[in-house]
Amino acid sequence: MRTNRIRTTALAATALVAALSLTACGGDDKAMGTKSAGAAETATPAATSTDGTAQTDAPEAGTPETQTVPAEGKHAGGNGDGDNRSQKPEAAPKAGAAASIPACTPKNSTVKVSSVSRPINHLLLTVTNTGSTNCAAYYAPFLRFDGAQAVYPILDDSKPQAVVTLAPGEEAYAGIALLGEPGENEPVPSDNLGVIMVDKNNKSKGEATLKLPADTATDGLGFVTYWQSDIENALMF
Repeated sequence: MRTNRIRTTALAATALVAALSLTACGGDDKAMGTKSAGAAETATPAATSTDGTAQTDAPEAGTPETQTVPAEGKHAGGNGDGDNRSQKPEAAPKAGAAASIPACTPKNSTVKVSSVSRPINHLLLTVTNTGSTNCAAYYAPFLRFDGAQAVYPILDDSKPQAVVTLAPGEEAYAGIALLGEPGENEPVPSDNLGVIMVDKNNKSKGEATLKLPADTATDGLGFVTYWQSDIENALMF
C-alpha cells in the first residue's frame, strides 16, 4: 500500500522539524532555504500572491531529526497535516556536478502550487530558478498545511536517479497526493501551504508560504514526491 511506502521518508521529515525546535530553544534564529547550499539568513515575512506564488526566508536548522516545527519557525499561512512518523535522514545525494551546485531557495527561486485534473486529489508544486546562475532542487520539499506541527510525508519511491539542476528560468516539479487510503482519516480543509526547501545536506534553507487552491482538503496521510525534472514524473505516483 502507498501508506507503507512513505513511512520511512516521513521519519526524515520528523527529524527536520525536531531539530528546528532545538535550534529555537538555543536562541539561534538563522535562515532556512531551498534548492541552493549557502549561508543562512534572517527570516523575512512571506510575500504571498493570489496565484499561489510566494518567496520568503525561514529560520535555519540543523539536519532534520524530528518532525516538530518550533513556534519561531512558523510562518503565517504555513501548513502541514502530516502524521507523526519519523525517519533518519539519508546521506546527501551524489549526482556529479550537482553536488557542488547551490540549492534552489526562496532567495533565488519562486514556488507555486496549482490544481491538476489528473490524477484526482493531487496538486502540483513548481519551483522556478529566478537567479542568474544554476541551482539544484535537492531532495523533496518539506510541506506544512495550515501551520501544522507535523511535516507532510515524503514518498521515498519517487527519488530520482540524479539531482534536478535548473538553469536560470527552468523549473522542477513535485506532486502532492492529498489523501491516503480511503476511509483512514477524515479530510480537513486547508487554506495555506508552507514549503520548506533544503540544501544538499538536507538542511532547511527557507520557507515559502503559498495560498492553496479553493476546496483543498487533506487527511494528512498523502505524500509529496521528490523534485522531478518534468510534470509527468511528478504526477505519476
